[in-house]
Amino acid sequence: MQTLSKPSTQFPTLANKVAIVTGGARGLGAATCRCLAESGLKVVVADLRHELASELAQEIESSTGQGQAIALDLDVTSPASAMALLDRVRDRYGRIDVLINNAGIDITESIEDLTTDQWQQVIGVNLSGPFYMSKAVFPEMRQNGGGHIINIVSTAAKRAWANASAYHASKWGLLGFSQALHVEGRPHNIKVTSLIAGGMRTPFLLDRFPDIDQTTLQDPANVAETIRYLLMQPKDTVISEMMVLPMKETSWP
Repeated sequence: MQTLSKPSTQFPTLANKVAIVTGGARGLGAATCRCLAESGLKVVVADLRHELASELAQEIESSTGQGQAIALDLDVTSPASAMALLDRVRDRYGRIDVLINNAGIDITESIEDLTTDQWQQVIGVNLSGPFYMSKAVFPEMRQNGGGHIINIVSTAAKRAWANASAYHASKWGLLGFSQALHVEGRPHNIKVTSLIAGGMRTPFLLDRFPDIDQTTLQDPANVAETIRYLLMQPKDTVISEMMVLPMKETSWP
């Protein structure tokens, strides 16, 4: 009787890889930094909130035992800030393997009350930011023979609700950008994933909606584990799009 041989699958090791997490100081960003550091990655906590980012980096350095973390200032709405961050990471570690475009904001206003400045602010952080960061790291990853960019999208890229026109526009745009970048990255072994995340128990929602039913939300640590799962796929496989929802998600059937 012939025995079927198991396929040879090469799963990547995450140890000593370098990951930039935008908006890394709190919420999903902080959960992701902790999760990746526990897997041995060198994590860059990139955020405007320098004090929070520094506290998180120090926490990671003292608790994980294997991961490393540094806090660097980043304004994702500034191409110059993105390039400056890249230069500092390159000087420190010599390479960039992973970019998590996580930084995001929302302004809950009707179309009549939303100002043009507020519109530009949401689009600047949620859509232009991932473009600036991806544009900065893409040549570096190509020269290094590959990398992985994960864009944190939202169910707002699949459904719509009132008083969030700028947010919906930014997230639908981010999903399209991610899919286009996926096509451009594949010939260079650069993986690009759109991670569509449902509601989480993070300041992003809790600060604006203090009365929200938290039982309908998921722990950001669960989404961070999904990010780690995406990074652990075999080198010849990419998950280009994934949705991760709480069991009681209200914005998705």
